[in-house]
Amino acid sequence: METAKLELNGETYELPITVGSEGEIGIDIRALRGQTGAITLDSGYGNTGSCTSSITFINGEKGILRYRGYSIEDLAATSSFPEVSYLLIYGRLPTQVELDEFNHKLTYHSLIHEDIKHFFEGYPQKAPPMSVLSTIVASLTAYYPVPDDLAGQEKNIIRLMSKLKTIAAFAYKKSIGQPFMYPRNDLGFAGDFLHMMNAVPTEAYEVPPLFEKTLDLLLILHADHEQNCSTSTVRMVGSSNANLFASISAGIHALSGPLHGGANVAVIDMLERIRADGGNLQKYIGMAKDKNSGFRLMGFGHRVYKNFDPRANVIKTVSDRVLNEMGIDDPLLDIAKELERIALEDDYFVERKLFPNVDFYSGILYRAMGIPTDMFTVMFAIGRLPGWIAQWLEMRNDPKKRIYRPRQIYVGEGLRALPPIEER
Repeated sequence: METAKLELNGETYELPITVGSEGEIGIDIRALRGQTGAITLDSGYGNTGSCTSSITFINGEKGILRYRGYSIEDLAATSSFPEVSYLLIYGRLPTQVELDEFNHKLTYHSLIHEDIKHFFEGYPQKAPPMSVLSTIVASLTAYYPVPDDLAGQEKNIIRLMSKLKTIAAFAYKKSIGQPFMYPRNDLGFAGDFLHMMNAVPTEAYEVPPLFEKTLDLLLILHADHEQNCSTSTVRMVGSSNANLFASISAGIHALSGPLHGGANVAVIDMLERIRADGGNLQKYIGMAKDKNSGFRLMGFGHRVYKNFDPRANVIKTVSDRVLNEMGIDDPLLDIAKELERIALEDDYFVERKLFPNVDFYSGILYRAMGIPTDMFTVMFAIGRLPGWIAQWLEMRNDPKKRIYRPRQIYVGEGLRALPPIEER
């Protein structure tokens, strides 16, 4: 099959076919409007491919997620977040020497310019951390040159990768009125972030190794997810030749929406609601089955994965181990575990493949590690950063790159005469 045929107004048009490396088929409609005067209409772009990409492969029907051809299960079992970040950004796994150098750069570029600390002073204490994160990232353009050459891009990639966790931790400390904790060169990526989040100058704090390992895993699971809302935003903004900092800031804004990055927050809100209502799980299971109740089980099912979320399978085992080993006593976590058990045994959810997804487990784990709910989406952004960078690079270095410019079908008024003001 080399072409698809379209019949329109008695005419037949042949459209080229593009086949991906995993057998995905795309009908190339780039010449459609020029040939026919017509466009396609696809609200939400659910059936529209905006690009070709070699970064991430998803098969939602089979529950497959791969970064650069490597399964998420294998990467989660054997790799670190910096190693996966290197893979996504540079297209291949690093050697040990390359990984050591990459980790060194991430460590020694993690300080932010002292002047940027004044930005935090200008925010109210309860400013949403995602708002602070996005604006500080956008402001990095004022502090670091934005050259077009590859070497210049490399420096800003390292700067952004290393500084985002520092900005995020500072935003949190600002929100609780505590002094900023500077990054430490003797800690790894995840451990350093947890230290900056939890340490205070007057007390010694040691990062629990289990928490550090768990956070590293969570960041890997969120590192990229194909052309979702925020990733498409990064590509769209970058297509105008906007710099890396501006493009990533836009992606952070897109992720801040509750329908995208707020899914794990919605899980905790749901659990809080159930607890406040006496913890009657059967009541809420019944409501979830009733289409007229307006209640949904948050964290179950996924728009892309129609079978199971492979990331949830990875995180489920870790979730059980963390909760058991740390001996955490939290009524919300108990409700979550019981809710999961009931749903997995209920034919209604099993038949509809409404299994717990990564957002269900990640919210529980973040809570178990003491990370507050309003920081959940920030954690998502830190994990997604290497994917955004990889997608931005791929788009910017594509020789066939065009500025994004979707079309529309106009449904407003036709041409009208402009009435005088006294007749309006």
